[in-house]
This record gives sequence, C-alpha cells and structure tokens, in this order.
Amino acid sequence: MQRGYRRDRAVLVHIAVHPGAAMRHVARAVGASERVVARNLDRLTDDGLLVVVSDGATSALRSYRLAS
Repeated sequence: MQRGYRRDRAVLVHIAVHPGAAMRHVARAVGASERVVARNLDRLTDDGLLVVVSDGATSALRSYRLAS
C-alpha cells in the first residue's frame, strides 16, 4: 500500500515539473508500467490534486497538470 502512495508522490512531482505530461511520459519517467501510473493518475485526479488538460479517446492521450 505504501508503495502506491510513494509512486503517487513521484507522479505528482513529475507533473509539477512537467505540466501537460501524458501518462506514457510519466510512466517512463517514474519507471513504472502505464497501467500502474494510470491508477496513480486516477487517484490523484479523484483527490483533486491533478486535472486532465486534454481528454482524448483513450487515457494514453490525456495530459495532466496540477489543480489550481
């Protein structure tokens, strides 16, 4: 469980430094699979820490930034 939260922090920090990053880019940067990062991004978005910048047909086309 803590590992997921640690990864949440890594994802959050990466997006803070690289606003507009797509899931695939974040996954490569934090060294995790796209599936794992998708769960992190969903959790952080649900918690109101991130917002989706552009919504494509699939989650791979979405980009994220910190919520205001």
